[in-house]
Amino acid sequence: MLFLATSSPSAADNAWVLISTALVLMMCIPGLFLFYGGLVRGRNVLSIAAQCLALTAIGILMWWGFGYSLVFGKSFAKEGALLGHVFGGSEYFAFRGVGVEPSPYEGRIFSGSFALFQAMFAAITPALIIGAVAERMKFTAVLLFSTLWSVGVYYPVAHAVWGCSGDFAGLANEGAAFKAIDFAGGIVVHMTSGWSALLLCILVGPRAGFGKRPMTPHSMVLCVLGTGLLWTGWYGFNAGSALAIDGVALQAFLTTTLSASSAMLSWAVVERTHRGKPSVLGLCSGAVAGLATVTNAAGFVSGSSAVLIGILAGMVSYWACSVLKPRFGYDDALDTFGVHGVGGTIGALATVLLVDETTHPAAATLLEKGLVRGQLSAMGMCILLSLIATWVIAKLVDALVGLRASEEEQAQGLDIVDHKEEGYNHS
Repeated sequence: MLFLATSSPSAADNAWVLISTALVLMMCIPGLFLFYGGLVRGRNVLSIAAQCLALTAIGILMWWGFGYSLVFGKSFAKEGALLGHVFGGSEYFAFRGVGVEPSPYEGRIFSGSFALFQAMFAAITPALIIGAVAERMKFTAVLLFSTLWSVGVYYPVAHAVWGCSGDFAGLANEGAAFKAIDFAGGIVVHMTSGWSALLLCILVGPRAGFGKRPMTPHSMVLCVLGTGLLWTGWYGFNAGSALAIDGVALQAFLTTTLSASSAMLSWAVVERTHRGKPSVLGLCSGAVAGLATVTNAAGFVSGSSAVLIGILAGMVSYWACSVLKPRFGYDDALDTFGVHGVGGTIGALATVLLVDETTHPAAATLLEKGLVRGQLSAMGMCILLSLIATWVIAKLVDALVGLRASEEEQAQGLDIVDHKEEGYNHS
């Protein structure tokens, strides 16, 4: 996020942020549903749809009620409370005082525009996790886990990295103890969801029959369509995070495009070398890996660096999904960790190694303030909190409602078990 306050809101900048808000919403509904939904078996496609729909609604309402304030408020820090290192404050509960006044984080847009834009990030991040536990985690468990996870992981990390009183907020907080940067969510979105997904899929356990019978995608056509929608929506995700129509937005648009393209092709090359043929699934996964990996860096690096990031994203994410996962035997069903966790981690590190002082007005200042140390500290904090909180929340949810559908329920399909509906009419 770019936090450089200016004099008054701009109609053009507000329009761009609101358009970007709609693009990020499109990433979850229908982009993520089509991408994930195509990759599961046909008897579970509606369960993915229901989870994406419900988590989007829950995430937005929580954000309105208290999430925005806990991330971007600052009253707790002003009061000198220890809680101020975890959450922002209570002054914006139910969007109180959030409307057409200039945003304190970027004066070129309304505070309401910024709050709505950020709501979509809060909604889609827990939805990314469901890919790791697809086809065996109960609907009620998904909703309860995601609700608690947003409060226990997403809000604290977003506050720390983006909040104006955050301990790692290199752009928003002049007094931050550590200077870290995350342009559009490499740490806040992809690392949190990816590392949490890895542990959660281990705790839930593998799908019934995992490793014994094939579990192939039921519709690669849906997956390709979802990939296209995710890629398109990612321009709102990344370029929209400039919070204005300016040179930083243009650079983020460019780097997003180049990284996705190079990651798609590098994944295909490595897959062809490893398995003999490049798959359509690999092309889709490579594109998403490139998008996730460049998210942290999008407004801070050059086009050439974005190509390099994309090449690394395709190669390393392929290794994580095709070599690391089989070696350790965990059932990350739709490769949430391999793409988002690994990609987000690579991207966060690449940002500080490849940051270009000419692409962002604050880059030179941040480089002078121990950026590498701050970035590594923020990444370590993110991984540690994600794993610890995920373990605690998963154990609590399991005790309350149970995490896992039975083998019989998995065989029948979660569409029928959880929703009494079928994605396809077989009559």
